[in-house]
Amino acid sequence: MSARLRLVADRAAVAGAPPQAAEPPHGEPLHEEPGPGAARCLGLYAKLAAGVTVVTARGADGPLGMTVSAVTSLSARPPLLLACLRDGSRTLAAVRARRVFAVHLLREEQRELAGRFASPATTAAERFAGTDTRQVLGVPVLAGALAWSVCLTEDVRRYGDHHLVVGRVAAVHVGGGRPLLWHDRRFGALTEPVPDAAG
Repeated sequence: MSARLRLVADRAAVAGAPPQAAEPPHGEPLHEEPGPGAARCLGLYAKLAAGVTVVTARGADGPLGMTVSAVTSLSARPPLLLACLRDGSRTLAAVRARRVFAVHLLREEQRELAGRFASPATTAAERFAGTDTRQVLGVPVLAGALAWSVCLTEDVRRYGDHHLVVGRVAAVHVGGGRPLLWHDRRFGALTEPVPDAAG
């Protein structure tokens, strides 16, 4: 959950910005500059607040899924979502192979679910154990999410250690509740605004 800044920076290119405006050619000094270390960049990315989502797909051996915070709307017409998935993940491989995936926006009460789908030590079977799921367009959809969508894969592009996945929304459900947030390497929730003092 650490590639959100790159997600924002690359969004203009994905949305159709001229390639020459996105970055200088590879031969220019700026491209050869090593830049700050990974630890400093991760410290910066940690300060970006984001909603927590779980992306699911159907693998060859059953359902797969992972927790993702780098998800954003890309277009309303056509309806497109953009998700940033870690390179080498089984979920990403299934998204590329099956060309369909689901995105679930989690409620603030679903921290345990988010942690389970984020843990590298948890198997796919353990991640889905005890969860109420149904199939929508062949993809496992988790019950109880704040909202979910099933997307047809439009494009997948690698940037560094993550892939940008663009999906066309084919089915959607929006419920009520409050979102689970991710900020400064911990889960959080929205707080009610403090009313103005009387007088």
